[in-house]
Amino acid sequence: MSAQMQSPHQVAPPPWRASYDARVADLRRQYAAIPQGAPVRLAKRTSNLFRQRVATMTPGLDVQAFDGVLEVDPINRTAQVQGMTTYEHLVAATLPYGLMPLCVPQLKTITLGGAVTGLGIESSSFRWGLPHESVIEMDILTGEGRVLTVSGAPDDPHRDLYYGFPNSYGTLGYALRLKIELEPVLSYVRLRHVRFDSAQAMADAISQIVTSQEWDGVPVHFLDGTIFSPSEQYLSLGQMVSDRGTMTPSDYTGMHIYYRSIQTKRDDLLTIHDYIWRWDTDWFWCSRAFGTQKPLVRRLWPKGKLRSDVYWKIIAWDRRTKFSSKATRVRRKPAREEVVQDIEVPLGKLPEFLDFFHREVGIEPVWICPLHQRDPSERWPLYEFDPAVTYVNVGFWSTVPLPAGVGPAEGRVNRRIEQVVTEMDGRKSLYSSAYYSPAEFGSIYGSGAYEGLKAAYDPQSRLLDLYDKVVRRR
Repeated sequence: MSAQMQSPHQVAPPPWRASYDARVADLRRQYAAIPQGAPVRLAKRTSNLFRQRVATMTPGLDVQAFDGVLEVDPINRTAQVQGMTTYEHLVAATLPYGLMPLCVPQLKTITLGGAVTGLGIESSSFRWGLPHESVIEMDILTGEGRVLTVSGAPDDPHRDLYYGFPNSYGTLGYALRLKIELEPVLSYVRLRHVRFDSAQAMADAISQIVTSQEWDGVPVHFLDGTIFSPSEQYLSLGQMVSDRGTMTPSDYTGMHIYYRSIQTKRDDLLTIHDYIWRWDTDWFWCSRAFGTQKPLVRRLWPKGKLRSDVYWKIIAWDRRTKFSSKATRVRRKPAREEVVQDIEVPLGKLPEFLDFFHREVGIEPVWICPLHQRDPSERWPLYEFDPAVTYVNVGFWSTVPLPAGVGPAEGRVNRRIEQVVTEMDGRKSLYSSAYYSPAEFGSIYGSGAYEGLKAAYDPQSRLLDLYDKVVRRR
């Protein structure tokens, strides 16, 4: 037998392994070249973060090569995915096999690694939880410059990093490769938009659907909701089907606007692809700020540019030039505070939170999405839920006028939201502005566990501290 041949007990490496290992080696060389004491950041083309950070002259790590699906295994329903792979690319790779990730966040340019380290949610979360709950294992580049393969296996020496990685926002390391679970899908999603005249009635319906995973005897595979006013709220119930029957699938990538259809259509049908990306075309409803929901503007706007990352680039330009704030001053309009947040409260507290929100904040529409921890035995210490409780994500993204003499930087409305959410035993995602004191932050986001992980995997503090990054915006 030739020395080049493998023994019967050896397993050949997968076809992608050699090129992936070369990319990892190059990234480690980049990391080692960054001077001690200099901030370590990623050089990414896109971002879905809404908190501004202090500018730095240090070049970021070039991770463009880590966007791509390495392998889809249709038999075991898994995928090997690089950490900077956008969900747009991930879904494009899995749908031809009749599979999708268990949870696909709403915007195309969210990356898998970003959704795991920074959390994500979607209408399947009442069944499958959040994206990190379907990760089987990860390769993580740690603050020490090592690349560790971590999993939740009881004998894994680094399982503490596996469980502590979600909600660490790149302060413990960066995910380079993730092996994730997939679920089978059918060709279409049939939608029922069910109206409720009160938040309590809607909350009762959510409780029933989460428990039974059906409504009026029909299976519910996807569940989210849209609130237009205190007396007009809808749950959108999605059922995967293989046959469209007599219905023609709707198209919300052109002149028609998905969220407006919720108010006018009781039943609807989308392809599974268009259902997954139903919110991206108009960035939920935020595209109205750019005029793209006006018929004339929409007709002239290139169809391929009706997508969230285009709107985000406009926002980034506005932040650089301060065009909107200058226009507000010239027009002598009240200063406005940006209120872009996603929070979670226990389902039983949802009516109370919405009552507060309508009374003191007043943004409409509002998105809601129920979630339930998939495995009650697991503990994710930096974003811990009671596994026996159903929570509801409430998303609101707009600006609100401020009283005379109050500046946006004070975070008046955002601070009030944080206070109420904490009182209701909830928490909020950290992709946007946060104003917690160090003690408040630590009590909510697992500072004890985090400090232990930081000491173990980034002992020289080459990566930013979580509080510094998400609250102090460094």
